[in-house]
Amino acid sequence: MTLSWFSIFRLGLVQTCLGAIVVLTTSTLNRLMVVELALPAVLPGLLVALHYGIQITRPNWGFVSDKGGNRTRWIILGMIALAMGGFGAAYGVVLMEGSARLGLIVSIIAYALIGVGVGASGTSLLALLATATAPRRRAAAATITWLMMIFGIAVTAGTVGAFLDPYTPQLLLKIVGTVTIGAVLLTLIATFRVERGLSLTPQADDMGFVEGLREVWAERKARVFTIFVFLSMTAYFMQELILEPYAGLVFGFTPGQSTSLSGAQNGGVFLGMVIVGIACTGFKLGELRHWVVGGCLGSAAMLTIITVIGQNAAAPLMPVVVGLGLFNGMFAVAAIGSMMALASDGRSAREGTRMGLWGAAQAIAAGFGGLIGAASVDILRQSLPDPTAFGAVFLAEAALFIAAAVMAARIMENRVVADAHLVPGE
Repeated sequence: MTLSWFSIFRLGLVQTCLGAIVVLTTSTLNRLMVVELALPAVLPGLLVALHYGIQITRPNWGFVSDKGGNRTRWIILGMIALAMGGFGAAYGVVLMEGSARLGLIVSIIAYALIGVGVGASGTSLLALLATATAPRRRAAAATITWLMMIFGIAVTAGTVGAFLDPYTPQLLLKIVGTVTIGAVLLTLIATFRVERGLSLTPQADDMGFVEGLREVWAERKARVFTIFVFLSMTAYFMQELILEPYAGLVFGFTPGQSTSLSGAQNGGVFLGMVIVGIACTGFKLGELRHWVVGGCLGSAAMLTIITVIGQNAAAPLMPVVVGLGLFNGMFAVAAIGSMMALASDGRSAREGTRMGLWGAAQAIAAGFGGLIGAASVDILRQSLPDPTAFGAVFLAEAALFIAAAVMAARIMENRVVADAHLVPGE
């Protein structure tokens, strides 16, 4: 027995919760540290890099869930850790106003918990989808759950942005507490008996984690796709920690307005994913490889425009940021379709390990991209005006997107693309 469409949508709610908590730490709290507390952008960059760095353990989470036969347990425990980390991160920001040292200590512990939570919950969830979803539904399941995550990010960012003005520390803790507790409760409901009746069996061999990971890395397709994921996700995440401070410092956005900007960007991501799904499924327009390349090139173009309009802050920022999200979504969903097709391409009972490997590559790239983007802005702002300093980083990110597009055009095989339909017909 495999996952029904209803169960797939239930699991998508877990992704919604993951996105809702993470967006608070990478956008709202980042903005507060850089603008309201006047801290260097590299500080939140290092904290976010910490939680991404800890996610290098994702292959291990996937391997453990391959062998254990109970992925729901790790999904729930991971979400609890993530919720504790999310609230702790907000509390750390509040403490920084009175004691920078104490606030930093709390923040380090909190962001470490976030990394553990996302790694355990997210990897186990994707592994469950890869092993318990019928082959004809795998790509559609990945697309559905990813869209639900983006939905959670967009709605949370927009809602929090509306309620956070005027900003007070007490209001911040109240909002973050509501989001984190709600995420845990919704995860418990979404995963209740979801594995009951599924035809899943733990991995029978006695191979250790290192040996199993080495076996997957020896597969050429898995190895090359890992490199592509790292390159493209470095480009994807370089602007994550600097876009809201850019909006505040260059365009004069308030904390609520910049948080809403993040919500609008992720709304664009959601729309881009929907467009690719409809185009590939309903109208058979293009292969996934074409959408990956187009999304990367479009993202590069939007970043260039963001740089140009920032030189005088005369043109509106919001529509261009939505356009960036739109092309980001096109690229991301097409890449996910290929990923789900490749997850089961190779030795069986290694789906979790492969998803963990690609998840680790994404996490390392996200931490590296976010950190290098924030650090570069800090360095450039010492000698350049804010619009020029931020713009230089945006242009570097655009160049990486172009390089990723070239690599995607060369490595994504026609057979993989053809097999990875986003919403297969029944």
